Amino acid sequence: MQVDAVRWMQDQDGVWVCARAVYPLQARNTCEAAEPGKAYELELKVRRKRRSLDANAYCWVLLDKLAEKLEISKTEIYRGYIREIGGNSETVCVLGKAAEKLCQGWTRNGIGWQTERLPSKIEGCVNIVLYYGSSTYDTAQMSRLINLIVQDCKALGIETMAPQELDMLLNRWGGQ
Repeated sequence: MQVDAVRWMQDQDGVWVCARAVYPLQARNTCEAAEPGKAYELELKVRRKRRSLDANAYCWVLLDKLAEKLEISKTEIYRGYIREIGGNSETVCVLGKAAEKLCQGWTRNGIGWQTERLPSKIEGCVNIVLYYGSSTYDTAQMSRLINLIVQDCKALGIETMAPQELDMLLNRWGGQ
């Protein structure tokens, strides 16, 4: 639920965290879904803008240039970057017999959605690193991805946008 202001208050029932909802229906549905007597955990995170479609398009233009220069598919190059940017994965421990089904389901989400199997200290289990594709990235993650690609392009003599243009591109937001 998106909120634009928070405060706290105290009364005879206890201490309350109050949040002003941007969308009243979301607030109502959230409160109606809460079951009396159950404990819940509230987490407040700074809302980040989603990546722009222009930034995504520029990413793929650069990947295409790298693919041409390196004679490797742009999909392979893209998937390599996804594993390098950080902050875009979860690691879960699952039963070994469930690992394949989880990995197959995860990778169906898109080109960048990848998995990596690692050993677990728990017998019969395996750790799976689940990488999210760039379609889920916020501004910071997309900036890291494009900056890595730009560095490699420059190292290979591939022309890229001026830093000022790139900053403008990453700060311009389009609808998803």
